[in-house]
Amino acid sequence: MSSHENYYVPAQSKWPIIATIGMLTTVYGLGTWFNDLKAARPDSHGPLIFFVGGLFLAYMLFGWFGAVIKESRGGLYSPQMDRSFRWGMSWFIFSEVMFFAAFFGALFYVRHFAGPWLGGDGAKGVANMLWPNFEFNWPLLHTPDPKLFPPPKEVIDPWHLPLINTILLVSSSFTVTFAHHALKKDHRGPLKLWLALTVALGICFLFLQAYEYHEAYTELGLTLGSGIYGATFFMLTGFHGAHVTLGALILSIMLIRISKGHFSGDKHFGFEAASWYWHFVDVVWLGLFIFVYVL
Repeated sequence: MSSHENYYVPAQSKWPIIATIGMLTTVYGLGTWFNDLKAARPDSHGPLIFFVGGLFLAYMLFGWFGAVIKESRGGLYSPQMDRSFRWGMSWFIFSEVMFFAAFFGALFYVRHFAGPWLGGDGAKGVANMLWPNFEFNWPLLHTPDPKLFPPPKEVIDPWHLPLINTILLVSSSFTVTFAHHALKKDHRGPLKLWLALTVALGICFLFLQAYEYHEAYTELGLTLGSGIYGATFFMLTGFHGAHVTLGALILSIMLIRISKGHFSGDKHFGFEAASWYWHFVDVVWLGLFIFVYVL
């Protein structure tokens, strides 16, 4: 089209290719890292490959975000483009919902089907012949094969660090909402304050989760290799922590843009999309707290 009034077609971009390379490298490095942990290989190249992939992704995000911001500030986007962004973000969050649904589904399957079957219960209790002396209880503090999968000494108490982290994330959901209302009214001072507080709460959450992981590995014996409980625990909480990290980064970028005078009361979908993502992260954590830590 000769005009962007109805539909804006961006110029050819290298960022999708760089994103593909970065994601492929990151996932390959993570898989290598995990497999080498199981094989007890201290000379694994997995962490290095994962780090290189992370650098690719960071470079892509910085460049692609910058290109989109430049186009938006240049007045190239029309209402149709705004609808496209909203649909795109909606489908992205839906894909994230299905991502976590798969891990929650695995947790549910192990707790209510596979685990009891191995313990001799249910229609497929004949699976008990694999480990005749195994009794299934959740959390799994006695694994079927303790030599191969050393069980944890104990599990994390949900009413200490996990509860504090729950309070932090729920509070951050309120603060980002307050920031959104301030932006709609173009109150820049409260907007910066509430948004900065949201980022701070997210960072505090990550520090406490890192401390929790350290305690789990060094004191409780709860690791990725400590049976199905350790595997599901770290996969669910670890991926959620990665999403909190990404969300805090996105909100930090929003804070920088707001400090530079970007957005207005009626045009601020970049901020709105970031707040959608943050609310999603908060809701997932509530599910984690209930089904992973408490029940």
